[in-house]
Amino acid sequence: MYQPTLSSVQQHPLPDWYHDAKFGIFVHWTISSVPAYAPTGLGDIGNVFAKDTEAYGFTNQPYAEWYQNSLRIKGSPVYKYHHKTYGEDYPYENFAQTFNEASQQWNPDTWTDLFGEAGARYVVLVTKHHDGFLLWDSQHPNPKMPDYRTTRDVTGELTQSVTAKGMKMGLYYSSALDWTFSPQPILGFADLLSSGPASRQYLRYAENHWKELINRYDPAILWSDIAYPPDGNLPELFAYFYNQTPEGVVNDRWFQLPRFYFNPIGKLLLKWLAKRMMNGNTALPTVPHCDYRTTEYENLTERASFKWESVRGIGNSFTYNQFEKPEDYLQAPDLIRMLVDVVSKNGNLLLNVGPRPDGSIPEPQVEALQGIGRWLAVNGEAIYGTRPFPLRPGATTDNGLKVAYTTKENTLYITLLQPPNGEFRLPDLPVSDGSSLTLLGTNQPITWQKEDSGILISPPANLDWEAIPVLRLETKT
Repeated sequence: MYQPTLSSVQQHPLPDWYHDAKFGIFVHWTISSVPAYAPTGLGDIGNVFAKDTEAYGFTNQPYAEWYQNSLRIKGSPVYKYHHKTYGEDYPYENFAQTFNEASQQWNPDTWTDLFGEAGARYVVLVTKHHDGFLLWDSQHPNPKMPDYRTTRDVTGELTQSVTAKGMKMGLYYSSALDWTFSPQPILGFADLLSSGPASRQYLRYAENHWKELINRYDPAILWSDIAYPPDGNLPELFAYFYNQTPEGVVNDRWFQLPRFYFNPIGKLLLKWLAKRMMNGNTALPTVPHCDYRTTEYENLTERASFKWESVRGIGNSFTYNQFEKPEDYLQAPDLIRMLVDVVSKNGNLLLNVGPRPDGSIPEPQVEALQGIGRWLAVNGEAIYGTRPFPLRPGATTDNGLKVAYTTKENTLYITLLQPPNGEFRLPDLPVSDGSSLTLLGTNQPITWQKEDSGILISPPANLDWEAIPVLRLETKT
């Protein structure tokens, strides 16, 4: 039994299932999918914030799920779009009725059939985003808006369908932010950490929701976002979860600010600290305990000693943005290369879908997932259950083409992320006598020879490099 102490929950081991799964699906389905608008043409979140000030980044936020915050920023693209489309007196909360009516058409099995076809091993559902709208019928309703929730038990229905298909279920909950409690807009990273509700009432609300989600739906993953309210007893929550689900995992977005930073003087100090952080002089916040770390629209450049998860949408928004064009979406080959790269660096890829209000998933997202699934059906052996190759955290061929390595027992998987022109060498690759090299999925032998400092490979002329082939090197023990 885990005790409600930091030292106790820190003993929790990362379960093999999460380490082995490699690929999961994130689902952002919120009432912001009704207006389904965020400015496009600026690139992903990293590009937007690199263009100008923090205020510019939040004003031109590419995440459609941030619609409500963007609407609070006078003159923002969302502000202008909303007033033109819905009028000046149309509150964001009115989208809830449209969402609830449209979502009656949703069939959870349609989603999970697609996720299974894509080769996903786990699913994470947003049960409450920053707008505060609940995707389950909670016994702890919002004290300010008691009926602000779905009329269907989306969380329960999807959990049942996911687990019936043999996948693990995870639940996301916006712990730090809830815009039904906090009316002020977020214009900077200091606001992001200190503008969330810090009242005892909200802390009890969030704690009750987390425990209700654990008790009712038995999730395998607790996925918090941004941070956690001050004074909350996280070791107690983690112990509660682990004792019920010993092989459960929690992510790293549980950062807690001391209560001091929620008063006016503390907020001024936090703005100064945030400015230093943006200048690269201060380390990003870390948490005392997590099972894995997360990145967002950014991948690690080298193999990590810790387990991590790369999180992103197929496009530049998590929630559905009706104004994203086909060129705003990554296609399957790009995502496959990303998956291989992430896995080779000790990570998992959590790839998001943003359904429309009726539950239908936009075609570019469907096509991307189906393309990943077709590749994994042939090459999944090089992904699932593998570990990074310790001698080659990231590599290139002798002529500079990118290569990713994963390994399992006595087998090394070599994925060429760029097509070579003729024969190529993999330098500094130790190979024992009697080893064999074949093309994964076909067992077609590949011509190669051992050299003093690696191996020389002569691929067949008809090899389809657009299919991102994987070579399987089996070493003789």
